[in-house]
This record gives sequence, structure tokens and C-alpha cells, in this order.
Amino acid sequence: MSITEALLRPLLNTAPARPLITHYDDAAGTRVELSVATLGNWAAKTANWLADEHDVGPGTDIAVLLPAHWQTAGILLGAWWCGANITTGPARLTFLPPGAPIPPTEVAVIASLDPMGRDLGTPPDGTLDYIAECRIHADDFLPVVPVPDSTPALAGTPVSETLSQARSRATALALTRASRILSTRDWTIPTGLLEAFLTPLAAGASLVHITNPDPATLPSHRTTERTTVDLPT
Repeated sequence: MSITEALLRPLLNTAPARPLITHYDDAAGTRVELSVATLGNWAAKTANWLADEHDVGPGTDIAVLLPAHWQTAGILLGAWWCGANITTGPARLTFLPPGAPIPPTEVAVIASLDPMGRDLGTPPDGTLDYIAECRIHADDFLPVVPVPDSTPALAGTPVSETLSQARSRATALALTRASRILSTRDWTIPTGLLEAFLTPLAAGASLVHITNPDPATLPSHRTTERTTVDLPT
């Protein structure tokens, strides 16, 4: 079973309307809240696009060189739904932010990181526009190929071990579905991604993530979002 099936599917089945990720960019002054269902839709669109148009399946290496962002979350969950291994590269597909240099890769994909989900309009030559490519695909994903527990998922760590580590850390931090977590951690691969993205998801908790955090605004974020715990840095 893929990481997405193991962690996101139970939430889609039981609490689809609940907020799952609230993303702030303090430098840009933006806030975007995604429910379980909305994030699930983006993950499904991503998975359908990756599987149908790029033959991504269990063990395919995908590099995700993006900051913590709601678009990044959709990309990660979509890639894992197909059984991909998330890495920093080299990889057959590489996801990049706007303006980043293009590394050696078969397919370079630019994520707009626009808070409202707008596409790039015209992507740089030789690249694909993530939002424009994915938005036309279906809002649910039915895997054709099963994802074995031994499939590499996070920098080569198998699905089973990655899930076990995330669940163990969630238990150690006493996180539950009732938790509302404030985090400023980068989603570095593999440690940041495991501890600051998969651990809250393993608990079924709501995550409030602050990109480019302004220390002066953190108290107001805690109050406004009614967070219950800060994720350790």
C-alpha cells in the first residue's frame, strides 16, 4: 500500500471537509487553507497525470526541489500514490520552483507556487507547467499497479519503514487527530519531509505551516489558528 493510501485515504473516508494544511507565507502575506478533500483532489490529479502521461509507477525516482507549500504537498502525495521514490535527484522527473536552474533530468516541471493555484501562463522552454498540466485530470485516483511495502518511497527508504518512522514519531510527540500543529520546518529530504510533513499526516492532525516565518507574527498565528502544539525545530 502506498504512503498516500495509508495516510490520506482514511481521512478522505472519514473527515473530508476538515482543514488539513493551512499554509502561510509571511514574506508574501498570504494564507491558503486546504481541506482533506481539496488536498486529496490535487494529489489525485497529480497521480493521474504522472501515471497516464509519464508512466510513473512503483520505484520511479522523482526529485522534488520545492519549498514547503500546499502545491508541494499535492505533488508529494500524488507521486507517492503512484509509488514513486521522492529524492533530491538525479531523477527522471524533477519539480522546481519558478526561476530555478534546470538540472539534468528527462522532464523538468515548474510549480508556480501561486497561493491561488494560478499557472505560469508560459513556462520556460523545455519545461512543463505543473498546474496547467494537472488541473484537467480526474479528482480521484485508482492505482492500477499495487505498491509493495518494500518499494522505495523517501530517499530510498521503503514504504513500510517510512510509515513506521512517521507513526512512531507522531506517537512520541503525542500527536492525534485533534492536534493542530504549528510548524516552520523546511521539508528537506529526507529528514524535514519525514518529521514536518509525514509525521503530522500520520497522526491525522491539522498542520499550519509558516514559510519565511517572521518571529514577531508567530504568537498571532498561534492565536488566530488555535494551534495546540509547536512542531520541534
